[in-house]
Amino acid sequence: MNRNRMIVGLGVAIVVALLVSNFIFRQFQQASAVKPVAMGKIVVASKALPLGTRLDASMLKTISWPPGDPVQGICTRIQDCTNRAVITPLAENEPIIESKLAPTAAGAGLAAVIPEGMRAMSVAVNDVVGVAGFVTPGTMVDVLVTGAVAGQGQTGQITRTILENVRVLAAGQKVQQDQQGKPQTVPVITLLVAPEDAAKLAMASTQGKIQLALRNTVDTDVIPPPPVMQTALFASDAPAPTAPVKHVAVAKAAPPAPPPSYQVEIITGSKRETKNFTEQ
Repeated sequence: MNRNRMIVGLGVAIVVALLVSNFIFRQFQQASAVKPVAMGKIVVASKALPLGTRLDASMLKTISWPPGDPVQGICTRIQDCTNRAVITPLAENEPIIESKLAPTAAGAGLAAVIPEGMRAMSVAVNDVVGVAGFVTPGTMVDVLVTGAVAGQGQTGQITRTILENVRVLAAGQKVQQDQQGKPQTVPVITLLVAPEDAAKLAMASTQGKIQLALRNTVDTDVIPPPPVMQTALFASDAPAPTAPVKHVAVAKAAPPAPPPSYQVEIITGSKRETKNFTEQ
């Protein structure tokens, strides 16, 4: 009797264990199941594209993108990007964003990358003016000019900084910076300037001698340095001032007091006379 009860209890325990195991297994399956997510499409560059390139369909492709993580201004249709120039270099598979494209009417090449209200102006350079070829597209420079000054009694040469923190658009005909940072020896540098600065640069390049000063691209401080005059730079050194001579008044020695004198009255008969004698 006891043996039958043990067999029945064991059978019930096995059945309960199987049911519990099956329930837990199904719960794990449901928890680990990945629900499919509906993916969207975005436009990316099919290859590396330099600045100023006019896009066509062969340069673009679409890839899947989760719609839950939208990017502001991202393009989703290839036809919205064609016949427009890129205003920044693009890497392969980089998403195409509206802010990286020029308007359709802006054309292609260097003109497409000039912001509205700005001007591109070229100046002749050499190895010295171009900082040994290290003034390349994308770098920032200051523009100095040296020229003659006259008037108000002043003559000679003067050097002053006329433009600060100016971006270099192109070196020669290259608008793309060398990836390895190699210098480029070119005869012309194109700068991005405001219209009023373009007039200053034209006057400086024709009436004086310009010099470019390369600066760090993260250094955006504009602190106009004072001009340097030739007369002040090459003036002869003034003689060192001598220490003032102090005049000490020397008191004159008082003359010695005269020795005391004595008077002696001499009577000779009826004659009297007085003689003075000085003490020796």
